[in-house]
Amino acid sequence: MVLPGAYDALEPEWHRVFPSIGRAASAKLTADLSFILFFCKGFFVYLVVIAWMYVVIMMAVAEATNANGTVLGAIVTFFLYGLMPLALVVYLMGTPQRRRRIKAREEQELAAARAASAQPDTGGHAPAAAEEAGVAPMGKEA
Repeated sequence: MVLPGAYDALEPEWHRVFPSIGRAASAKLTADLSFILFFCKGFFVYLVVIAWMYVVIMMAVAEATNANGTVLGAIVTFFLYGLMPLALVVYLMGTPQRRRRIKAREEQELAAARAASAQPDTGGHAPAAAEEAGVAPMGKEA
């Protein structure tokens, strides 16, 4: 998320580097670059996962095709060096995102509960009047 006014701090830099670009064009260029950086931030995580799996698959193939290697060794290599650590790393890296989703959901539920409690009674029946005491106080008759 880009804060308002964040492009204003970068704008003099763009005019110095690209003096032929006008104000509107430099703001658009900055917005495009921020989108690219945001996209690449998530992309590099997937790139690491893909590269890791590629290396592990190559290790498993080398294990299976080696003269002293076995297919069982290749399967063990794939699971112990690939899937299990990768699942752990992806789970741990996803923790902040899960926390943000849980917090947002709790805030949404709290806001809905506050909105529901702020509304008047819409039961459709007349409000109850004060009832007479059902049991007379001690020593008094009803």
